Amino acid sequence: MLEIGLVGLPMVGKTTIFNLVTNAGVETSNYQTGKTETNVSMAKVPDKRIDFLSDLYNPKKTTYAQIQFSDVPGLVQGASQGKGVGNQFLDSIRNSDLLVHVVRAFSDPDVLHADGSIDPLRDVETINMELLLTDLDLVEKRIERIKGGKKITKEAAAELEVLGKLKDALENEVSLRQLDLSDSEQEILQNYSFFTEKPLMIAVNTDEEQFKAGDYPRKQDLEAWATERETRLIEVCGQAEMEIAQLPEEDRELFMEDLGIQESGVDRLARAAFDKLGLMAFFTVGEDEVRAWTIKKETVARKAAGKIHNDLERGFIRAEVIHFDDLKTCGSMAAAKDKGLVRLEGKEYVVKDGDILNIRFNV
Repeated sequence: MLEIGLVGLPMVGKTTIFNLVTNAGVETSNYQTGKTETNVSMAKVPDKRIDFLSDLYNPKKTTYAQIQFSDVPGLVQGASQGKGVGNQFLDSIRNSDLLVHVVRAFSDPDVLHADGSIDPLRDVETINMELLLTDLDLVEKRIERIKGGKKITKEAAAELEVLGKLKDALENEVSLRQLDLSDSEQEILQNYSFFTEKPLMIAVNTDEEQFKAGDYPRKQDLEAWATERETRLIEVCGQAEMEIAQLPEEDRELFMEDLGIQESGVDRLARAAFDKLGLMAFFTVGEDEVRAWTIKKETVARKAAGKIHNDLERGFIRAEVIHFDDLKTCGSMAAAKDKGLVRLEGKEYVVKDGDILNIRFNV
């Protein structure tokens, strides 16, 4: 399951974004009164293809792809040295697949900014620095531990060499995701989980006026920062979109239209996350269940079968495959088979986004 960690300064709307994508209904004012805990909740990834397949098969169960979101208390400048409380909760997102840095652009005199003014680029750099320093602390402690051992083995020496490379980068304010590490270096580091190594997206939280205008303070500077680091930027109108998400589904379209959006916040965030991580979905269908499965792009059929169950990978024979678009055009699986659109593929077939698979296996 995809796990996303939300980070940012206090009072930037992280919990608002968390509520927007999960409908968790967490009290956003809690963070203003000093509540300190990590919010964790699941978000269903909307998919009109699953909607269609569910209507077609009328299954007992419909399962959408899911994302786990974790919202940690806000970090402040100096968090890596123990200032504030947010740093205490970073371990709860250490295993996240992706970090989303929520940065404030919205103007609201009733919501104080931790640094006294609105400056998205400054805020991004502040959080980035705190994560750099947190990683540097981990690297330095590990180096110290290895050097303090009775004997430095060949493996430990190789680890020291790689850690030294990381230390140099972090001391020069270079995120680990920007390093070009060899396969052997990555293997040495496989048991580590560094924050600045994780894929990063920036969610700019705007007010309605900014969102409709497509502009906010220091937008061009922030875009340049993100482009240089191959970081995805998305804009959200957190408060308004959260309120829309809480409306009955039939009432949302009008308000979304007024705001100028065609996709919900969770739609946009999930799509951006899938793109950033190189993920896609395939489907299984039947009277019992219609289900979306999340896999990496370029996954072969046998590995995709293993996503469903280990036995299907172990005993894989063939996969019956039809693309969703072909099934939708035909209107039924029987009609698709009559037209020869359902085909058999072997274990090395590269699964495409939107493929519908039926695995033939024997164990």
